[in-house]
Order: sequence, then C-alpha cells, then structure tokens
Amino acid sequence: MVSITETQKIGVGLTGFGLFCLLFGVLLYFDSVLLAFGNVLFLAGLAFIIGPRRTAGFFFQRQKLRGSTFFLGGVALVLFRWPIIGMAVESYGFLLLFRSFFPVAFGFILSLVNIPYLNVGNSSSMV
Repeated sequence: MVSITETQKIGVGLTGFGLFCLLFGVLLYFDSVLLAFGNVLFLAGLAFIIGPRRTAGFFFQRQKLRGSTFFLGGVALVLFRWPIIGMAVESYGFLLLFRSFFPVAFGFILSLVNIPYLNVGNSSSMV
C-alpha cells in the first residue's frame, strides 16, 4: 500500500479544487477570475503532490520546454485577463506536455471497461 503524506493530501485537494475552478470558469463563458484562480491552485497542488523541485524538473526538461512555454504562457495570458486566447494556448501546451501519457491513460481506461467495439486486441468479442 502506498502511503500518502499530509502534504500530498493537501496537494490533491488543491489540484481538485483548481480543476473545479477551471471547469466552472469555462462553463461561465471564460470567467477570467475563476480561470486564473484555477490555474494557480492547479500548479500549487501539483507542487504539493510531487514537490517543488520535481515540478520544476518536469516543466523545464529539454524535450518538454516547448510544451511548458505554451502552458505557462497560457497561464500568464489568463492572469493578464485574456481568457479565451490563454486557455487555447494553455490547452495546446497541455497536449504537448502530456502527449506521451495519453496512450498509457487510454490503455488503462480501456482495460477497465470492456466495450466490444473499442477492444482492439480481442476480435472475437465483436461477433
């Protein structure tokens, strides 16, 4: 069993609340205050979960520098009250940062749910 420290629990709460604020900010027609608050909480929660040194190491790896620039630039644009352009730039940076993680996540989700047409590995289930 993996033990979670109190700091990591706080980080999970901050990250979850940040994602909630981001979603609610988008639903309220790109409310810049909620988006900025969500961005700050998300980044603070990430730093609490994996630590500030590993967070900086993740964002400033040489192969992820372009994605980090777009993501953090989008956060800056949202903070400067350009929410629509900022969220577009931030989303592109998020895709660049986590593109190696998406196949792993989709494979995990597909292994949990047995949907016959999405299950590529087993062709007998499509009968």
